[in-house]
Amino acid sequence: MFCHRVAPISLAVALTCAAGQVAAAALEEVIVTAQKREESIQNAPISLAAFSGQDLEVKGISGLSDMHSEVPNLQLTPHPNSSATTRIFMRGIGNNDDQITQDPGVAVYLDGVYIARSQGMGTDVADIERVEVLRGPQGSLYGRNATGGAINFITRAPELGRFGFQQNLTAGSDNLLRSRTQLNLPVGDQLAVQLSYLRVQKDGFVDNRGTGVDRFGDQDRNAWRAAINWQPLDALNVRYSYDRSNLRDTPVYVGQVPLSDHTASRPSAGSPYVKDLHRNDIVVQGHNLTVSYDLSDDLTLKSITGYRKVDNQTYQNYLAGAAGPFALFTNYFDTPADQFSQEFQAVGDALDSKLSYVAGLFYMRETADSYSATSVPSGVRSDRYVTAENKAYAVFGQLTYTPDLLDSRLHVTVGLRQSRDERQADLQNVTVLANGSSIRALPGNGDRTFNNFSPSLIVSYDAAESVNLYAKAVKGYKTGGYNVRATSIERFNEGFGEENLVSYELGVKSQWWDNRVRINGAVFHADYDDIQVNVQTDPSNNPTLTDVFNAGKATIDGVELDVTVRPIDPLTLSLNYAYLDAHYDKIKGIAGNNVADQFRFINAPHNSYTVSLQYDLPALPFGQPSLNVDYSWQGDEFSAAADPRYVTQSYGLLNARFGISEIRVGDGEVRVALWGRNLENKSYYTQFADSGKPAATFGDPRSYGIDLSYRY
Repeated sequence: MFCHRVAPISLAVALTCAAGQVAAAALEEVIVTAQKREESIQNAPISLAAFSGQDLEVKGISGLSDMHSEVPNLQLTPHPNSSATTRIFMRGIGNNDDQITQDPGVAVYLDGVYIARSQGMGTDVADIERVEVLRGPQGSLYGRNATGGAINFITRAPELGRFGFQQNLTAGSDNLLRSRTQLNLPVGDQLAVQLSYLRVQKDGFVDNRGTGVDRFGDQDRNAWRAAINWQPLDALNVRYSYDRSNLRDTPVYVGQVPLSDHTASRPSAGSPYVKDLHRNDIVVQGHNLTVSYDLSDDLTLKSITGYRKVDNQTYQNYLAGAAGPFALFTNYFDTPADQFSQEFQAVGDALDSKLSYVAGLFYMRETADSYSATSVPSGVRSDRYVTAENKAYAVFGQLTYTPDLLDSRLHVTVGLRQSRDERQADLQNVTVLANGSSIRALPGNGDRTFNNFSPSLIVSYDAAESVNLYAKAVKGYKTGGYNVRATSIERFNEGFGEENLVSYELGVKSQWWDNRVRINGAVFHADYDDIQVNVQTDPSNNPTLTDVFNAGKATIDGVELDVTVRPIDPLTLSLNYAYLDAHYDKIKGIAGNNVADQFRFINAPHNSYTVSLQYDLPALPFGQPSLNVDYSWQGDEFSAAADPRYVTQSYGLLNARFGISEIRVGDGEVRVALWGRNLENKSYYTQFADSGKPAATFGDPRSYGIDLSYRY
């Protein structure tokens, strides 16, 4: 045919040619480990999104924050105090604060190790094999702080018996330069070592017209990683990794914006009243040791040991010029923290594979010493000293039984988890007056223990060879804690209790048309109790003070739909859609009355979706060209729980990437790609809140660049 011989000059011509092709390959099977064992995503009774390494490359995802807008019902925003801290919300559940004494509502894991504080570049520098986003509470297998869901980063193990080298380079607008070098070294037949180095530099898009660094939002980052894969026996595998990140970013720009139905224009420069703006200094380190032993063909024992350390020094200037020739206030944080975790797992099958099970023990200890200083125009400075120690214990198990009934199409899964959390915190507030004298408040001390039992029940049925239906009931639990920004020492000492969520979900996993169409969907209802409601009690005079109450009961309903279609071999289309209706049913006010109508769920847009197109154009003599286009959109969302005037307006982002792969150079392969993000140059908020005055941080403007990689 003519269209096989002449390269297309446009996407329209390419699609016309492709329509003449008859056969289409089936969609690739996606293997996940969301339930602590390998299985097809189509068999996992979870509302689950998974990204392969190739997906991450095509979409330009290198770390957690880059997944913003890729998964409907998942909201990722930088905290205004530090762009290295990511606030995560899933199905309307998360934590808007970054205190060491409060925990998030979405759990993040790196190779099975729970990451208590989402900072650093451990996921950026690693060779990521897969990212799994588990939507909804994951009470039995993931436990504490997974009421909204969990995100798993799985790295690729160093490859035994093979020398490998990979160099990735990215250059783009705003002087973006990103370089990742990776080396795979075999040491005999049983050991392999992987070494990685990552360097990132990028200019921020808001100039600093005051003193100090030149711009807000600069990125200046280094990361290293070493990984070892040792297999002394066929039944024994030992993996170890160490990662270290140094982040010297400048503060993100927080600008004053109006309270209106329209998004303010994205600024290009800050106030000339900014004084001595300086870089953040964050160092993150992590160790991971995973030992797996196949005791038999039907039983694997696993030990996962993790240690992570964070030294976090961050600085932020809020609304310079909004209070005359001063910043409204400035914040400085110095928070060293470390965590150790240990998990033991037994994963096996019994009764001729009619019964599969996972059982385990978990322990974690986290400690921190934090100093923060908040300065206001009057010259008064509020110093805060915090020490915290968190311990967590859990025993968990999950088993799936497939009886002989109904041609073995019925599967019943029962899970349980018993958790215990011990939390201690000390607080000392000191007010330093303009004349240098200081006032030391009464010290605060808190010591509480929380116990929780989280069961789950899943019934799934293979309605056809490629159609699986499931019904699920699961309980999620988020531990209580302490609020260092409380309005009084008494409220700090009292702390706040745990919150619980019970979710009911109906789902379908299906493939049609010779596995060229994949339709997965879920509808869910959740009863949310004892919600930790965070309220600014005096935002006009002191926006840094908040109070946290277990005051809320809420209902969350939603729908999630993931559709992937390959109508012809070169073309893959996908639609990911989510609907969310989250509302408070009861919040007890100071007078004992129900004030639920005064509160809104934040970071919970009613509608969000992503559509994407992946098209492999006819092969060239020197390589395989492909085109990827995606558009993500999310509706309006409330940004402040107790003030309905704070609404982040809806926005959509258009991204595109054109690349050529399989370019042979010697024994290696070269890939090159041109990309653009936010091609329509939309102005939108990534954070909108009351910081004494209405304030927002802004998303990146239009950007473009080139990716170049060599693999051997």
